[in-house]
Amino acid sequence: MTLVRDYFHFLYRCFRLSFVGNWRYHLWMFALTVISLIGLNAYAKQFVQGLVTTGMTDQVSWGLYIANFTYLVGVAAAAVMLVIPVYIYKNKDLHNLVIFGELLAVVAIVMCLMFIMVDLGRPDRFHHMLLRFNFPISILTWDVIALNGYLLLNLHICGYLIWCAYNGRKPTKKFYIPFVFIAIAWAISIHTVTAFLYSGLGARPFWNSAVIAPRFLASAFAAGPALIILTLQVIKSFTGYPVADKAISTLKGIITVALGINMFLLVSEVFTEFYTGSSHSVSAKYLFFGLHGYHGLVPWIWTAIVFNTVALVFLLTPASKQRRILNLSCVLLIIGIWIEKGMGLIVPAFIPSPIGEIVEYRPTLNEVLVCIGIWAFGFLVYTILVRVTIPVLYGELRIDKVHTAEIKSDQELKSSVVNANVSQ
Repeated sequence: MTLVRDYFHFLYRCFRLSFVGNWRYHLWMFALTVISLIGLNAYAKQFVQGLVTTGMTDQVSWGLYIANFTYLVGVAAAAVMLVIPVYIYKNKDLHNLVIFGELLAVVAIVMCLMFIMVDLGRPDRFHHMLLRFNFPISILTWDVIALNGYLLLNLHICGYLIWCAYNGRKPTKKFYIPFVFIAIAWAISIHTVTAFLYSGLGARPFWNSAVIAPRFLASAFAAGPALIILTLQVIKSFTGYPVADKAISTLKGIITVALGINMFLLVSEVFTEFYTGSSHSVSAKYLFFGLHGYHGLVPWIWTAIVFNTVALVFLLTPASKQRRILNLSCVLLIIGIWIEKGMGLIVPAFIPSPIGEIVEYRPTLNEVLVCIGIWAFGFLVYTILVRVTIPVLYGELRIDKVHTAEIKSDQELKSSVVNANVSQ
């Protein structure tokens, strides 16, 4: 009973701490809350009127929702890029930062499940899917198991490490190290299974490629660490939490290699599609050059290619040692990979349809608001998790310090961290 009481008291203290911060923090949280509520209102409209409020049709049945889902699966899988250097190669510079990658994975999977939910035309009948699991034949069933299993793994790892830090004791390795190695394999599997979900659909030749899964993993291992780098930059600037430059350098190296592999695989696939001139290249032609006067996605994909190319050039040059250039490169590749893996991968497979119809897809305003609302909610949850985790990891929020963290503002917390670093 004492353990249960302490745990609920810990959750209460975390809840109180999430409201503590300076004006920038409160403005950021207020903006995210407002945007999330706007998205919720847009989804309420969709819930009442149905998917007619979206730009999806009988010809293009997957759109912006599934595009975001595909991208976020990669972000979640990319958390392993912090876990591998720490627990396999014993990189001490990343040891205290791995928790932020795990938290990002948790939030990304939650957002994935939210995008799946809003994509359902009748979410009230979701239980029918659970009653008709065609295991092990259905790839969709494997995807459900992979996503939810990965979420539980990361919740356990994050929760256990934070709880031990709160109690001021060293984690017992047998309670989390085995789950870490399981999570590494599981992270690769969730994106591979998602790729198989597409490449296994014989009626969509655009997806019938053996390099879909490797492209998914390469793009994930570029975009995910890029998001983590931006997160660490914000944490370092506004909280004073120590972030080693070597940690940023390690993540930069991972991003550079992964982005280079991703672009090589893209070039290989484009060569195969266009040089052979097979009938399967019709969707690729629509994507890159337009088809019969329809060219809705051409600006999207070329923007993605330019962004990724510029980001790769920056990362390969000494200019990326500058913080602004590195952050710009991360932003460019995040946007570029989102376009490439989202709109550039999902939509073209439906154009033209199996009977030759060309019906272009354009997201509606309501659809866009729902997506922005989910992203805002994800940033809101991640901000709260990071805000609570930093004082716990640094010892400001402990079971034997009842009121210290709750009454400190962000500026006071930053000062205490900086002073502690100086004294060390």
